[in-house]
This record gives sequence, C-alpha cells and structure tokens, in this order.
Amino acid sequence: MAVAFANLNAASGLQKLNDYLLTRSYITGYQASKDDIAVYAALNTPPSSEYVNAARWYNHIDALLRLSGIAEEGKGVKIESTATLLEEIPATPAVADKAPVDEDDDDDVDLFGEETEEEKKAAEERAAAVKASAKKKESGKSSVLLDVKPWDDETDMKKLEEAVRSVQMEGLLWGASKLVAVGYGIKKLQIMMTIVDDLVSVDELIEEYLCAEPANEYIQSCDIVAFNKICEICLGTASLRLRFLVMLFSKIVQWYVNRFLAS
Repeated sequence: MAVAFANLNAASGLQKLNDYLLTRSYITGYQASKDDIAVYAALNTPPSSEYVNAARWYNHIDALLRLSGIAEEGKGVKIESTATLLEEIPATPAVADKAPVDEDDDDDVDLFGEETEEEKKAAEERAAAVKASAKKKESGKSSVLLDVKPWDDETDMKKLEEAVRSVQMEGLLWGASKLVAVGYGIKKLQIMMTIVDDLVSVDELIEEYLCAEPANEYIQSCDIVAFNKICEICLGTASLRLRFLVMLFSKIVQWYVNRFLAS
C-alpha cells in the first residue's frame, strides 16, 4: 500500500513526515528505496533540526545518494501538494539537480564529522603500537654455536676472543666460550651466542664483522656449528619440571627425616 504525504515544504507536511519517521528508518521497508528518493526530491530544503526524525532521515538519504547506495525498488509512495494530489511516483525519479551522484565524490562524504588533528594523531599512535606489538610477538630467538678459527698457531687467542666479543649490536648476546684443539698446536674458539632472529643475521655478522677489518687480523674464518631456535614454551615447561623435581626431592627428604626421628 502506497504512503501519501502532502505539502512537504510546509510546516504541516514536515510535521507529518517527522511523525511518520519516528518509528521508521525509511519511507517503506527496511532498506533505502526509490520511495525515499521521491520524498527526498520533493523537499526544497533540508528539514531543520526542529524536525529531528525528518532531519535524520534526510541526512542519511543524502549520504546514500552521494555514495550511490540506492538499489531497492520500494513499495510505492505518493506525494501530494496544493497543486496536484496523489501524484503517481515517476518510474525513475529525477534527482540529478538535488543530489548529483558522482562515483569519484566518496571522499567528500563525512557521516561522522571532520576528524581533528588530535584524533588523527591518536589513531596513528594506536596503529603503530599494534604493529610494534605484533612484530615483537613474532620475533623469535635462536642459540648459535660458532667455530672461530685463527690464522695459525702464533695467533693470540685471547685477543681473538676479545675481537669477537667487541662486536656489539641490538639483538646479539655473547655467551660462554672455550678453546678446542685442532692439531699441530692450533686451537679454535668455540663461542655461544643468542640472537633475536628479526634483528641479527648470522651470515652478515660473520661476513661484515668477524671476517672483516679489524677482527680479521686474528680471525681466519668462522663456521656455524649449531643453530637452534629457542622455544619460549619449552623453556617454560622445563622450568616447571625443575620446580616439580625440586619439590618432589624436598618431600622425599622430609619423609626420610620424619621416619628417622620417629625411630
């Protein structure tokens, strides 16, 4: 059944439209349709804020028109005026003069008001924080064992180790080391290091630091002996197991002590 409105540009007509839209989002149905376009086109100016429901509906339809969001056919609506009553809705309402649709005009529509500089800055900070948090979460660690070989048996191994440990960078932590005999009086340095995978490349560390000046005065070459990913979950499990074993051992000792005292 078609809906009829009369004198939409007069106070009485606007009041009727405002009352009608009190419990409705659209003229007919639950989606914007050509019925909404017809009523929209019949209004010469946007309803004032006095007509809260009509103004809300008008702004919504105006935004949809700009975004080319009207697709439904509708159920039919009639617009009455003092000149012509119960005019049939045209098959394709002409609304070009009222709200021309421009596919490239999407950026001009602001349904929620202009964003302030403070809001933009806050949004950028939140995005950066989320990105940094995600990156930090994904960053894994690895344990690497290196063989660092000297030039000959006359190389000062103490200075060689000092040259190795002098390489410092974010995400790199040197660990324990020892000298291992190779033969003919030559020894090599085996040294552990822990790295953050996203920050340290072992290949670059060897090529650009350990086998480059000034470290190459003592270092002839470096080889990766072992490369293992560090599993945080495994570490946590190992810690729990250790705590359990300590507690179990303590219980056993206490049991023996109590038994000894009882005897």
